Amino acid sequence: MKIVKVYGPGCKRCDAAETMIRESAKSLGVEVEIEKVSDPRAIAIAGVMSTPGISIDDKLVHAGGLPDPGKLEGWLAT
Repeated sequence: MKIVKVYGPGCKRCDAAETMIRESAKSLGVEVEIEKVSDPRAIAIAGVMSTPGISIDDKLVHAGGLPDPGKLEGWLAT
């Protein structure tokens, strides 16, 4: 199981990123646990300068805007 964190204030883009992650994981057959992180201090500590940010298994893989679907699937597959 992959631990995925979505960093952001809870905006529409953050919700859309979470939906993308769930859909990509489902299509790949990968189990994910998604945690939303909205605390500004925790977001800064994670190194996210632009939201939404995404980390997979404690590795920051994306920050700012929605991720490219192909890249997202690649991150989840590895």
